[in-house]
Amino acid sequence: MANPQTSTTETNNPPMQMDGDEDFASMLEESFKGKGSTKGGELKENEIVRGTIVQVTKDYAVVDIGYKSEGQVPIQEFGLVEGKPNVKVGDAVEVLLESRENDTGMVVLSKEKADKMRIWDEISAACERDELVEGTIVGRVKGGLSVDIGVKAFLPGSQVDLRPIRNLDKLIGEKFKFKVIKFNKKRGNIVLSRRVLLEKERETLKKDTLQKLKEGAVLTGIVKNLTDYGAFIDLGGIDGLLHITDMSWGRVGHPSEMLNVGDELRVIVLKFDPATERVSLGLKQIQEDPWAHAATAFPPGTRITGKVVSLTDYGAFIEMEPGVEGLVHISEMSWTKRVKHPSKVMAIGDQVNAIVLDVDAKAKRISLGMKQIEPNPWTLLEEQYPIGSVIRGQVRNVTDFGIFVGVQEGIDGLVHVSDISWTQRIKHPGDLYKKGDEVEAVVLNIDVENERFSLGIKQLHPDPWTELPTKYPIGSRVKGKVTKVADFGAFVEIEPGIEGLVHVSELRDERVENPRDVVKEGDELDVKVIDMDAHERKVALSVKAALHEGDDYREYMRQQQAGGRASFGDVFGEKLGGRKGRDR
Repeated sequence: MANPQTSTTETNNPPMQMDGDEDFASMLEESFKGKGSTKGGELKENEIVRGTIVQVTKDYAVVDIGYKSEGQVPIQEFGLVEGKPNVKVGDAVEVLLESRENDTGMVVLSKEKADKMRIWDEISAACERDELVEGTIVGRVKGGLSVDIGVKAFLPGSQVDLRPIRNLDKLIGEKFKFKVIKFNKKRGNIVLSRRVLLEKERETLKKDTLQKLKEGAVLTGIVKNLTDYGAFIDLGGIDGLLHITDMSWGRVGHPSEMLNVGDELRVIVLKFDPATERVSLGLKQIQEDPWAHAATAFPPGTRITGKVVSLTDYGAFIEMEPGVEGLVHISEMSWTKRVKHPSKVMAIGDQVNAIVLDVDAKAKRISLGMKQIEPNPWTLLEEQYPIGSVIRGQVRNVTDFGIFVGVQEGIDGLVHVSDISWTQRIKHPGDLYKKGDEVEAVVLNIDVENERFSLGIKQLHPDPWTELPTKYPIGSRVKGKVTKVADFGAFVEIEPGIEGLVHVSELRDERVENPRDVVKEGDELDVKVIDMDAHERKVALSVKAALHEGDDYREYMRQQQAGGRASFGDVFGEKLGGRKGRDR
């Protein structure tokens, strides 16, 4: 092997006889012409030449290219295999002849640059033949990615995929095939595209997929993208929309609850428009509709346990099984509590027990009840509080029409304003009672079906009108106070809460045009009872009759009627008709 530091003309043999050193040098130079050149002829700088490894040192590999002196190539340019330089004596190698000689007399060579030049030539040839190149994405650069295809190339972000990719970093280290869309060897500029390959591939797949696309066809696709309203499924060159409502018979809040990008799944074609190439897909339609067996699975009276999946102002929806939900109306949540909103009783995600009340499988509706889990306390009220019994409780609410009295937890009884007093005219119950007052009342009625409990306070005492005919028989004399004066006469209170009417014709013997001329509110009058109807709560009084104390009452009344006047009962009925309800 030649010494890299010694000329190949230095041997132990005697020198040839020549005319001079210049002739020898010329002959030697001539002998090397054409050796190692890839194109034949004289070795030229910046060209690739072939050579053989003749020596391997720690730092260099010595290469014989057939020139008058060998060259050195840094050992790291050969790479490593299992931690050792990937080169040995005798290996053939292509190197770039950078310079014929350096300061040491050695030829300057580079394997790395030769490799790059060869790669550039291969890429140039691939471009001319419209071939693909393979490379590995090695890093993120402004506007796209850097790709190693033997030399560094640029992959714009718009050419990475068919759709924009938000996180380009996840592609680093991936190996793909690319098409060269821009090549400039002089400037060292290579631009790649993966998108054009995918588009071409997608177009081929699309033709095959279009032949299979028809309503009812079951295809396999890949989840390509998720949105709030559904998922786009790649069926092979063409995308279809799987709407969120067609993913499951059950309730789906967001597609991500069921699917992930990249998932493979079988879907059925619901609609296909060849003109627009729009495809609607279904996933749940591949499975049986659970409502098909809901009527037999959940007959009325069935006790179920389910999850609260939705709350509304009017009730709560309970998932009984995936795809089957029932509604617990707010009125079916408690026998006794007044539930203002379902959220006061339960929360989404809670497990609750309920009873099936009604099933309409055709309309996909199931009515549920929660209160039916417990006995209905209203059915026990009639035994606990028989009609006529007296209860004691607190006033829980006061309204225009009466007061509500607490009977037991969650059950109130109503004392209607008309059942507060036999005789007192009550404008508003709040004038007599307020919240928290304790009262006694009599049970009047219990309506279990409508959940109504009627009470009365006035019924604690006898009705004074029932005793009135005995207490004030017709013809009896009584004193009273004028409470009101009207055009037709004056009302006189003969005892607390009980009034009688003195008709204008009974105020004086002489004719009275205006009652206000002879009486006023607050006056005390002596009157006689001349007529009474306890059932209708009417009493007719007369000042005139009281003035004729010694006269026979019946004769007096006969003379009054004989004089052509209407009976007092007729007048009483006309004038007091409007007061009847108020006096009761």
